[in-house]
Amino acid sequence: MIKVALPKGRIAKESLALFEKVYAKKFVFDDRKLILQQDDFIFMLVRSQDVPTYVHYQAADIGIVGRDVIEEQQVDLVKLLDLKIGKCKVVVGSQEGKGIDYQKPQIKIATKMPNITRKYFATKAVAIEALKLYGSIELAPLVGLSDGIVDIVETGATMKQNHLKIDEVIMESSAFLVANQHSFYEKKALILDIYQKLQEVI
Repeated sequence: MIKVALPKGRIAKESLALFEKVYAKKFVFDDRKLILQQDDFIFMLVRSQDVPTYVHYQAADIGIVGRDVIEEQQVDLVKLLDLKIGKCKVVVGSQEGKGIDYQKPQIKIATKMPNITRKYFATKAVAIEALKLYGSIELAPLVGLSDGIVDIVETGATMKQNHLKIDEVIMESSAFLVANQHSFYEKKALILDIYQKLQEVI
């Protein structure tokens, strides 16, 4: 049995579509169910941010999670394969026509990703205060809470609608297949088999 942690939503759908391609059968969760047991798999639906925790503590053997989440959480996982799904960018954004004033002694950046944010601005030798928010990041610069934001964008449409612009791209992100270190050791043949089959269909 291989336990697989999937992030709820679009990436879970796209991941299951890949598994369907590989194993030529349907994998469908019953309405509102969080666990799907089929053949040699137990799939579980969790929040995207929780995938590394489930895999790290071996509640799941493998998981599918965005590179941005892996970088933000810095959890020790075996990174196996870029699945080329769930593509997005982590960007620095600011108000249209205003921008970020880098002359200030310290700037405030609103974000869901304080670690990525601090690391990025440290490489630019810019002093920042990272304000961790859990939603509506775009609002922060508009109401004077922050000078700019670091957020995930797919098309940038939400930022445009809120009169924000993309200043810099910190990283390109997509979903990766990751494994727990002990599971990778104990179930190496099974996990490598999944890895190889997925690699062939990508």
